[in-house]
Amino acid sequence: MRYPFPVGRSDFIQGDEAIARAAILAGCRFYAGYPITPASEIFEAMAIYMPLVDGVSIQMEDELASMAAIIGASWTGTKAMTATSGPGFSLMQENLGYAIMTETPVVVVDVQRGGPSTGQPTLAAQGDIMQAIWGTHGDHSLIVLSPSTVQEAFDFTIRAFNLAEKYRTPVVLLTDAEIAHMRERVYIPQPGEVEIIDRKLPASEEEAKFPFGDIHGDGVPPMPIFGKGYRTYVTGLTHDERGRPKTVDAEVHEKLIRRIIEKLEHNREDIISYDAFELDDAEVAIISTGIVSRSAVRAVKILRERGVKAGLLKLNTIWPFDFDMIEELAERVRKIYVPEMNLGQLYHLVKEGANGKAEVELIAKIGGEVHTPMEIVERVVG
Repeated sequence: MRYPFPVGRSDFIQGDEAIARAAILAGCRFYAGYPITPASEIFEAMAIYMPLVDGVSIQMEDELASMAAIIGASWTGTKAMTATSGPGFSLMQENLGYAIMTETPVVVVDVQRGGPSTGQPTLAAQGDIMQAIWGTHGDHSLIVLSPSTVQEAFDFTIRAFNLAEKYRTPVVLLTDAEIAHMRERVYIPQPGEVEIIDRKLPASEEEAKFPFGDIHGDGVPPMPIFGKGYRTYVTGLTHDERGRPKTVDAEVHEKLIRRIIEKLEHNREDIISYDAFELDDAEVAIISTGIVSRSAVRAVKILRERGVKAGLLKLNTIWPFDFDMIEELAERVRKIYVPEMNLGQLYHLVKEGANGKAEVELIAKIGGEVHTPMEIVERVVG
């Protein structure tokens, strides 16, 4: 098919534009959203691109409806996405929980800005990390990815769709206002250059009767498509393998929730992604995610020039979180620093993972400005 943008070449584009193009290449054909700074450019791009690829882009009345719409679209067999920022992400939490409970593959982009409430609409932050992981109620799990460059925003969007489809789960892509609006050179691959994963479908009418049954023993049930003649029941209530409500059956509830969580936990090696920089002989480690990682890389280079054996662990996947990897790192270094654009969210995960094996220090910054490399360096050298 012909795409509404050049492929097989590099282009100089914003992060929001990169996400929209990646979604199209990943096979997304339904977008529902509500305009909000700094995510509106994703909506604008999808409104242009979707009609050109026989897709649908629709403005809903609010973010609650946007989340509900992409869930419905996904059950028709269509890859679906929405994008928002902090205030809208708060409104999506109820239906995000519904997507988790019904094992609906969708992608939710949260372009973070300063909060809480209306906060700082045009400035970047990393204040939604905990909300992305635990924002909806009840025991649950989902996947959270965090890019640090415009190229990663593109690449991680495709990966978000692949993971959502492979594991029948919502995937949250956490970016921020800086990545959303900065322009960088991004390689847009041709179809066939990048792997695209589609959800597992029922192989028979009999399999379709169990949309929540662990039929193949991998924790991920085949997903029937509405409109294909299957009699499928989907509900946010506790349900059995056929989808029928079983709200007072403790055994059914435990079996369902454990499977939803464990299908991700048992595939951590496939889901978790990170980049290590100068960690082999490091005595001091910096752990970061997202936009701050750009300054952290430079900080490590400066520290090395000054004789400090520093290294960086850049987390591309925030959840599931690799606590064991953090503990192993803590056993090899004397101190870990966590720079983030909030007052301490990733820090708590890192501290739990370190398990007392190394001191963990937060380098917090709020107000909309990204840490400079020297701000990180000065904290490390004291």
